[in-house]
Amino acid sequence: MSVKQTRGVMLGTAAVAVVSAIIAVSGQAVRPLPQPPAGVSAERGKYLVTAQDCNGCHTPFKGGEPDMTRMLSGHPGAVKVTKPTLPPGFSTAINDTNTAWSGPWGISFTTNLTPDRATGIGTWTEQTFIATIRNGKHSGNGRDLLPPMPWRMYGQLSDDDLKSIFAYLKTVPAISNQVPAAVVAGPAK
Repeated sequence: MSVKQTRGVMLGTAAVAVVSAIIAVSGQAVRPLPQPPAGVSAERGKYLVTAQDCNGCHTPFKGGEPDMTRMLSGHPGAVKVTKPTLPPGFSTAINDTNTAWSGPWGISFTTNLTPDRATGIGTWTEQTFIATIRNGKHSGNGRDLLPPMPWRMYGQLSDDDLKSIFAYLKTVPAISNQVPAAVVAGPAK
């Protein structure tokens, strides 16, 4: 075997070792959550909010993870965002808190889902919540819900599931956080 071939084998072996080490460290197994009983309950809502990773967008990130001291409080009102300039081939950007998304639709900010009456969903009814998810409209009949909110997917949940999610959201700590209004892009030119 030539020196060049030996180096290639050594580099290939090192690359496999590095990738295997990364997978071993980051590849933590995820276990299924305990299944709550069927029917409407805050317990079932917590299960659905957790399994659907609502915290992944609606809880501001800090250090690469959701900051659970601000659980489900939406985009921090104090964090100002402007439309970024993207490199060729990219159409979407996400800010550091993972709560502001920019794309062809404009800039969307994740909503405060806590029961705060002034800045969250504290004054919403169960019917308003369900209409929002089913119709893809803010407050059930307002502007369109914007990406990345997967309302078409969540809209397929049963009424009991949506009622359970709403019941759970009413139990989380209320956090006062005024999320900025979405910046909706005009029609394409």
